[in-house]
Amino acid sequence: MDILDTPDAAPAIKNNPRTINGWAMFDWANSAFALVITVAIFPPYFLSVTNDVILIGSLEVSNSSLFAFAISAAYILIALVSPWLSGIADAGGRKMWFLKFFTTFGAVGCLSLLWFNGMSTLWVGTIGFIMAMIGFAGGLVFYNSYLPDIATEDMYDRVSARGFAFGYVGSVLLLIINLIMILKPQFFGLPAEDTLPARISFAMVGLWWIGFSQIPFRRLPKDQRRGSDKISTMAKQGYQEIKKVWKDLKHQQEVKRFLYSFFCYSMGVQTILYLASVFAEKELAFAAEELIYVVLILQIVAIGGAYLFALISEFRGNVFSLASMLIIWIAICLSAYFVEGKAEFYYIAGAVGLVMGGIQSLSRSTYSKLLPENTEDTTSYFSFYDVLEKVAIVSGTFIFGLAELITGNIRNSILVLGVFFLLSLVLLLRLKVRRPKRRVAKV
Repeated sequence: MDILDTPDAAPAIKNNPRTINGWAMFDWANSAFALVITVAIFPPYFLSVTNDVILIGSLEVSNSSLFAFAISAAYILIALVSPWLSGIADAGGRKMWFLKFFTTFGAVGCLSLLWFNGMSTLWVGTIGFIMAMIGFAGGLVFYNSYLPDIATEDMYDRVSARGFAFGYVGSVLLLIINLIMILKPQFFGLPAEDTLPARISFAMVGLWWIGFSQIPFRRLPKDQRRGSDKISTMAKQGYQEIKKVWKDLKHQQEVKRFLYSFFCYSMGVQTILYLASVFAEKELAFAAEELIYVVLILQIVAIGGAYLFALISEFRGNVFSLASMLIIWIAICLSAYFVEGKAEFYYIAGAVGLVMGGIQSLSRSTYSKLLPENTEDTTSYFSFYDVLEKVAIVSGTFIFGLAELITGNIRNSILVLGVFFLLSLVLLLRLKVRRPKRRVAKV
């Protein structure tokens, strides 16, 4: 038996509360990385323990640029290989195997950051961070593709929202524990003037990630192996699956309309999530502690936002709910352009949190509804969805930086993001999403 196989996985019974809660626990597990390492603690730590200018061969780059390049490298790599991997997963029936592989790969990357304490170990910090990013992004492809397997269409919005809610609660809980350890290391018997508390926090993310992932690993449907076990054969089959999905998408007008809109607003959403703290520090002189408060506001409000817009979609439909959020995103961009005080920015952060959880959750469930009925190769379809999001991240952050470089004002970059949201709204309003019959289901 393969070391990553799970012998006691639950059968694929849709709307099973135990299976759905197990699926949502994967969000609880991996969202700790998204919050603690990509947003709250690791970025300022990376800048604090490295030189302002780093020499790579004969090239001089700033430490912030190196950090950004590490993110881009991870996302570009996973965007290139995830369609191939997802096709293999569907062709060979190895969806769970890949979910476990990327989870383990990412958790090991987090654990390696325990040894990153300065310039002498810069290679450890950079490679470990890239590994964790690849593990996080790669695992999401397979995690998202389980949604049509475990829930009926009428439950997509609610189940998707539950996953995001679990993720926000779990990540905030671990972040609070990490912050106490960093701010009050004496409570844990740790030295006050040292990088050890922060480095232990990174290792805790890895343990949290791999530890809580054991729950979905045991409860989600196990792999149903089919075809050859040879990687070369599965790669060929996977490539054929990818070609088939690409061919099918050409004739699915509604799916294409959604993906166009999704790409445009993902450029705005993901760029804001990654660079909001940069804007706050540069334009409003936010201190590191204040930025952490902003992050906590985003996460906590996002829990309610995920459920609120899932509820709105049940009564008014997905298009209405998504369009409402896009209008709020446009208002956020306009408000950020004119914001002058810290108090105003906290309100904007609250608004971002409200629509951040909702738009990510509802995007996943809307895409699931648009897939052809009885689709078996869900992973291949979701790989397109995931690749678009990754390319959107690279495109959005690049255009954001380019706009600031050309105009000399980061506020103009915010307005450019507003244009992305406006374009996505126009595309979205042409979309028609079927309204599934509501069932009485407890999850």
